[in-house]
Amino acid sequence: MSYLPTTFAALGDATRFAIVERLLKEGELSAGGLQDGTEISPPAISRHLKVLRNAGIIEQRIDKQRRMYSVRPQAVEAISAWTMSHREFWQNSLDRLERALMSESTKR
Repeated sequence: MSYLPTTFAALGDATRFAIVERLLKEGELSAGGLQDGTEISPPAISRHLKVLRNAGIIEQRIDKQRRMYSVRPQAVEAISAWTMSHREFWQNSLDRLERALMSESTKR
């Protein structure tokens, strides 16, 4: 889980977040396929994909002349685990607050 700051930093860019969203929705795509329908230049797509690869969010597979990209399930699992651990923290905090408020209201 020590790489999560890098993961979140990479996903903090709207374009990179959109790339990951698209890969999650559509599955494996080529760099050209990711560029289709956008106004992003090929060099910009390459830079974004490199950041996502270095962060461990996506992986690259070479298929003849094309480079294919997909989301690494481990990255999604790590984000999910982090989110769920914080969800438990906030739920426990809200439960404590509710108990304190109930206790305070019964005193009145």
